Amino acid sequence: MQPTMFLSHGSPMTALMDTPARDFLTGLAAFVPERPKAILVVSAHWETGEPMLNAVAQNTTIHDFYGFPQQLFQLQYNPPGDPALAAGIAKLLQAAGYQPGLDTARGLDHGAWVPLLLAYPAAEIPVLQLSVQTALGPQHHVRLGEALAVLREQGVLILGSGSFTHDLRRFRGGRAALDSPETPDVTAFSDWMDEKLRAHDVAALVDYRKLAPHAADEHPTEEHLLPLYVALGAAGAKAKTTRLHQSVEFGFLRMDSYAFQ
Repeated sequence: MQPTMFLSHGSPMTALMDTPARDFLTGLAAFVPERPKAILVVSAHWETGEPMLNAVAQNTTIHDFYGFPQQLFQLQYNPPGDPALAAGIAKLLQAAGYQPGLDTARGLDHGAWVPLLLAYPAAEIPVLQLSVQTALGPQHHVRLGEALAVLREQGVLILGSGSFTHDLRRFRGGRAALDSPETPDVTAFSDWMDEKLRAHDVAALVDYRKLAPHAADEHPTEEHLLPLYVALGAAGAKAKTTRLHQSVEFGFLRMDSYAFQ
């Protein structure tokens, strides 16, 4: 059975920069016990009112950013899709009370293709994306994951792709150095999250906005943390949590990644 994972994908420049997070993602496949039959990515960069799945035969690369070096825009990651699997996942979500939709044109945003370009560069494994519903919060996404849990038995690797902390407002005063020391508030929030994840305290994690120190500072909006809850829900109530990677960029972007098995 496949694990589920939460990955901090960072800036699109993760694909090019020499960082600990990039090194980790390059070796991600070593943490997956069997080659996935397909990969379902829940990306922070696809926000919709109802769950949406991309259902394409061949993925295209969406360069959903601007102001970066031209080299980044030249990168392509175009693995096959799986429209039949997308339709099957939609049925799972319907059975759980959701009203999912299928997008027959959308490719992969950088929340999906940046980590997968590093982890599975051959682009041979079928990849699908699932959107997040930011307005509906963590509990909705835990239940969304629970509806997807059976996919793990079918060899599908479920990846939540976001960021463990994501306060980009801090760039407004000028770009900090990549290796800036971590700020105390980021440490406090991340330590709290790690403790609750290891304890599998889903109730506290769902209520992190009230309970975790500096929660609203680390996530002014929730879309980059919500993929974690899908991975958590899909792993099941007895899942063991493993932190696969921990690092910080610019002093305030924690790049932690987790596996749930």
